[in-house]
Amino acid sequence: MQAFEYKVVPAPDRGKKAKGVKTTEDRFALALTEKLNEMAAEGWDYVRAETLPCEERKGLTGTVTTEQNVLIFRRRAHGSERVVSTPLSLGEAPAAPTGRREPAVSRPTAPMAEPGA
Repeated sequence: MQAFEYKVVPAPDRGKKAKGVKTTEDRFALALTEKLNEMAAEGWDYVRAETLPCEERKGLTGTVTTEQNVLIFRRRAHGSERVVSTPLSLGEAPAAPTGRREPAVSRPTAPMAEPGA
């Protein structure tokens, strides 16, 4: 079983200006593309985007709940190359590897009798 570590970063909240990128949608897509490529260069795989509630202070004693857009990434944790085996029952010995593959179709071990014989 592989273990992963996760990283959550704020999603871009505005587009990025660039030559030839004129519409709001294109600017936002550019900002998002650059963030995804930046994280990929650091070894992070994009998982998904989420909108989550977040409580913030308002005034001295009040709070207000806002929504935050985040991007979720993951990568293999260091030392995660573990092999998980199933436990054996009491008195059961592990099967020895044979080094050969079993046939995909089972074949009869005894010759079949001819019909009508």
